[in-house]
Amino acid sequence: MLSSLQLKQAVLATHKLARLGAALREGCHTCPRPHASGRPRCFGTNSEGSGEDGSNYKSAVPGTPQLPLKRPLFGRRRHLSPLERISQLVPEESLTSEVWQLREATKEDYSEEPESAQAGKRPSDALPGQIYTPEEVDVSKENKQSQLRMQEMDSVSVGDSVISADIGPPAESSECCQDGAICLPGERPLSYGELVLAEHRRKKRAEFRKMFLLEEGGKLHSTWGWVAHSAIAERPSGSTLRTSMGTPLLLRRPSLEEFTLYMRRGPAISYPKVSPKDCTAMLQMMDVTEGDCVLESGSGSGSMTLFLSRAVGSKGRVLSVEVRDDHHRRASLNYKRWRTSWSQRRGEDWPDNVQFVKADLQTAGPLLKGWGFHSIALDMVAPHLVLPVVVPHLHPGAVCTVYLANVTQVVDLLEGIRCSRVPLVYERIIEVQYRDWLLAPSIRKNGSFNSRRAPKEKGLEEEDEEDDDPNGEEKEEASSPGCRPFGSVPYVARPHPEQTSHTAFLVKLRKILK
Repeated sequence: MLSSLQLKQAVLATHKLARLGAALREGCHTCPRPHASGRPRCFGTNSEGSGEDGSNYKSAVPGTPQLPLKRPLFGRRRHLSPLERISQLVPEESLTSEVWQLREATKEDYSEEPESAQAGKRPSDALPGQIYTPEEVDVSKENKQSQLRMQEMDSVSVGDSVISADIGPPAESSECCQDGAICLPGERPLSYGELVLAEHRRKKRAEFRKMFLLEEGGKLHSTWGWVAHSAIAERPSGSTLRTSMGTPLLLRRPSLEEFTLYMRRGPAISYPKVSPKDCTAMLQMMDVTEGDCVLESGSGSGSMTLFLSRAVGSKGRVLSVEVRDDHHRRASLNYKRWRTSWSQRRGEDWPDNVQFVKADLQTAGPLLKGWGFHSIALDMVAPHLVLPVVVPHLHPGAVCTVYLANVTQVVDLLEGIRCSRVPLVYERIIEVQYRDWLLAPSIRKNGSFNSRRAPKEKGLEEEDEEDDDPNGEEKEEASSPGCRPFGSVPYVARPHPEQTSHTAFLVKLRKILK
């Protein structure tokens, strides 16, 4: 036996065949399926249109509106609405006036669309069977691109007009970066011969950091992929590029602190390097200002020398003495490397105020003849051996700071001051320690934000329990921080698991007149 669905389909097919036969007996009937020529095919001997001879097509039923001619088949058709599906199955002479009104409304909406939308893609409210050729699709893409460029030019011109009206033209001419963005006054894009720091962060941690010199034809290689130097040049500092493996890298200029951390260093196995945090503390102890003359013993890799050079400025002088030949060369090269990169990024020269000398400070009495120092910085294994030589050239009331790795060296220093009877008194012995912290919003396992819980009253506890999740958590309305009101997201704060270990003891000595 036939099922109910099959019976319905058979009844519909019977009614459709009956209507087709009646239409054929009356004259010409339009087939609901379009022909490849782009218009309906007509059957019969009616003189009002043959459908194959190129003559204009007229509707079989007089007084009924006529749909626009259809184009050759190309691309995919959009999904038809239920009304359109049924109206295509039913003969046109049996359609009611309401259906024709809906078709006319669809036709008007389609004609009101802009040409770019009609040529570039099929509108959502287009007529069924309306198809577009590949030439029209290409033209639509070019129109869209030109419109986007015009909008960008309009936005830039509008922004420039606002700035010129409110602030006025800048004193320096702004430069254009590689991506077309206009740099701010005084800003320079990355150029060849400049130091660049590449950084990749994941989960608030620096997974990769590398400082390199930007060169023509060079490449930045890492385990995260490679990036060509030509893609980095002429971009603003702080840009993000993806490597060959798709890893995003932040490219920016290194600061002086970062340069001293990632620059090339000489052999330092048993003796630690001078950390930037210790350099800053020593500068504060010595109270170095512009125009001072400072003595440094132990150039090392040149980190403390660079901080002293910036502190004294172009009017001051720094005398850096190193006994080891390899450290002397390394400090000189790092100093020149930083000066070259600085002139590229700022357009002005770093002050050439450092004099590197390879000598033993214990026997360098003739070298210091005629010098007077506002402060002295000693980074040596046995600093108490050179105090009798350098203290006579220190201004009265000035400070001499000593960088020592072990506390036993501090004991030897104080014992050497007592035995040599130099006019020095120690004021402070400190150890500089920085404690990094992690601060982040409280996030659940599903990625949504936790919410703050206010204290509940006893009478309202039962009502609030109904609004909570089975796990006792409130329903999260939004997972993005922008959708949450201010102060509604709790934060988690804890010390960073990777803390900076001990570096050195800093001893502050002051010269007095006995």
